[in-house]
Amino acid sequence: MSTLHTVNKSPFSTQSLQSCLNHCKDGDAVLMIEDGVYGALTNSNMSKQVQTKAGNVTIYVLSPDADARGLIGDKLLGEVIAVDYAGFVKLVTKHDRTQNWL
Repeated sequence: MSTLHTVNKSPFSTQSLQSCLNHCKDGDAVLMIEDGVYGALTNSNMSKQVQTKAGNVTIYVLSPDADARGLIGDKLLGEVIAVDYAGFVKLVTKHDRTQNWL
């Protein structure tokens, strides 16, 4: 059973992303949405944790939210996959459950 974890808070204001990454299991997915997309930044205090976890967990970012915050191109970690709203829906249906990290 796999879980889609969604994180909507900035890792610079809460520990939601860190907690999420600590609880993810192999085969799970993490989708960063809203201000959570800042967790996908290169050269941030979360970069190493996200890159390390990306080996066993698929990491996504909601592209409209990243675009709205000017996070495009080389500002995002290479391990992170951008998805649109249709991709978000596919992720929800692909996984057995969804866990929101607030």
